[in-house]
Amino acid sequence: MKILFVGDVVGRTGRNALSIRLGRLVDRHEVDLVVVNGENAAAGFGLTLDIVREFFDLGVDVITSGNHIWDKKEIFEHLDREPRLLRPANYPPGLPGRGSGVYSTAAGIPVGIVNLEGRVFMNNLECPFRCADALIEDLRHQTPIILVDFHAEATSEKVAMGHYLNGRVSAVVGTHTHVQTADEQILSGGTAYLTDAGMTGSLDAVIGIRKELAIERFLTQLPVRFEVAKKDPVLCGVLFTIDEDTGRAQAVQRIFEKIEQ
Repeated sequence: MKILFVGDVVGRTGRNALSIRLGRLVDRHEVDLVVVNGENAAAGFGLTLDIVREFFDLGVDVITSGNHIWDKKEIFEHLDREPRLLRPANYPPGLPGRGSGVYSTAAGIPVGIVNLEGRVFMNNLECPFRCADALIEDLRHQTPIILVDFHAEATSEKVAMGHYLNGRVSAVVGTHTHVQTADEQILSGGTAYLTDAGMTGSLDAVIGIRKELAIERFLTQLPVRFEVAKKDPVLCGVLFTIDEDTGRAQAVQRIFEKIEQ
């Protein structure tokens, strides 16, 4: 089976790119399940209910997120109501939402999805490694096919997670840094790995934000208001081919699609 994972969708530019290209990618690669990280989809920061509905209407099966999931308070209630919308599992107990789930393809094949957040240069959260242990042990009773979105800043932490989960999950993909890496591989235990899936948004930008605004903040250290850039949209992601019986990865392919304007 094939799982398409689309990297952090940034603002309207990213949403437009997703709407233009997702259907073609699904048809071209005969994709069985679509997972999209949407934590930056609302003007670059957070998610709204309308955008969640927009993604599902496009054919997205599961939305993962990260630290910006809390930026729009209107989404809090929906996190409890919508099982296809995930937030990182290693936040404190009692918060809205969930960090993992099992989802069926059109053919009825169950797929486990786990959303975790790193701690290096990030929030002071529960250990994502130990959290992964508990979640994966439970999911493996339901399906051998498990994908992990590890939303983290440090490359070292992401690589460590890939090796830590090697042989226990089908794929580990990093998000958050918005720059697609070129280290896709299948690890010794049959786990597909990519340090960062990249960003779906403007390439003529600083990780999706208008470049002049980002540069101004670096130069002045003042709290410049960021705005989403519009030029040169791209869709970045990764395609995983997974053995349905064993859950082992058979292939991993980076996706980098430029969108004509």
